[in-house]
Amino acid sequence: MRTLSPLTLLLLAAGAIVSISMGVRHGFGFFLPPMTQAFGWTRETFALALGLQNLVWGATQPFAGAFADRHGPGKVLLAGGGLYVLGLVLMTVSSTGWLLSGSAGLLLGLALSCTTYSVVFCVIVRAVPDALRSSAMGITAAAGSFGQFMMVPIERGLIDSLGWVPALLILAGMAAALLPLAAPMARAYRNAPPVPAPTGSIWQGMVASFAQAWQQRSFRLLMAGYFVCGFQVVFIGVHLPAYLRDHGLAGGVASMALALIGLFNIGGTYTAGRLGGRYPKPYLLAGIYFARSVVIVAFLLAPLSSVSVGLFAAAIGFLWLSTVPLTNGVIVSLFGVRNLGMLSGAVFFSHQVGSFLGVWLGGLIYDRTGSYDIVWGMAIVLGLMAAAANLPVKEVPVATAGAQA
Repeated sequence: MRTLSPLTLLLLAAGAIVSISMGVRHGFGFFLPPMTQAFGWTRETFALALGLQNLVWGATQPFAGAFADRHGPGKVLLAGGGLYVLGLVLMTVSSTGWLLSGSAGLLLGLALSCTTYSVVFCVIVRAVPDALRSSAMGITAAAGSFGQFMMVPIERGLIDSLGWVPALLILAGMAAALLPLAAPMARAYRNAPPVPAPTGSIWQGMVASFAQAWQQRSFRLLMAGYFVCGFQVVFIGVHLPAYLRDHGLAGGVASMALALIGLFNIGGTYTAGRLGGRYPKPYLLAGIYFARSVVIVAFLLAPLSSVSVGLFAAAIGFLWLSTVPLTNGVIVSLFGVRNLGMLSGAVFFSHQVGSFLGVWLGGLIYDRTGSYDIVWGMAIVLGLMAAAANLPVKEVPVATAGAQA
């Protein structure tokens, strides 16, 4: 019987991790109506908890990445899997906004920082040859997209057939699958070509590496663009179902939209990873952000129907996570692989600040005005600004104390 190559096993494990981790959270917008109705919350209450989730995820991502850079991903992934299960279980008894912020916000934010791209990519960039890195990251990101596509109908079906509490408990069982997947990632890290270990404490290394990276204009511009990415995708992912429901469309249209986003995201992230190995990544990123703004404008101007929603979901889905392999690829081009987990996490923190503002402002402004129009407008303008910010980014290696080609 033919055995799988180590590279194939690594990509399968990495893909399964991000597929579960990203897939489960992709359907959280479906829990907004039943949970707000059950506990008498405003949309801002629910949105604030998910906004906190994104903020915690981003704030702790550099630390999770730095620990994985130094000690491998095994313990990080195990901790993340356990927190994921605990957070989902506690969501079922989170009867107040504060409790929801603790479970869906704090615990799941910590879980996501340990089980998503920065931790997984720190293994891939070490174990995969340079010529294949961009494609490997694209494949892994595409797996996360497949998880989003797969989990949308599952989560909606569980809520409709069993109720939101049993749905969360079943999702917790699915998240438990993250625990055994830590082993193959840890093994791949140990078997990868050795990279000189950073000196000093984790905190000292993080401060020194980030300070040197921050001096580079390209790094700062990359962070600015990723902020916009977070704002756009989390606002759309959480509030699109409610937006469509407000305009009289059936719940199945929202399910179709999120599923299409996940489906076309697979092709978009894979394509971006492939193109990133051939063309300048900053130009590709600028094109993605510009295209997002164009797609949103077209969606808002067109008559709202199931057809227009489907077209919007397909187009925005193709652009959804296509920024992930390109952004991380630029970081590797600039600083090498030695501190990728930490620097990727630092850039991702900017993404999550944008995510927090996108989801929270969506709920806040809706509660104040009864409309999402202002936030849609912000998403359009920010997309154009992100496109302009990425054009001057240079993929020139930077000589820093933390760089390792």
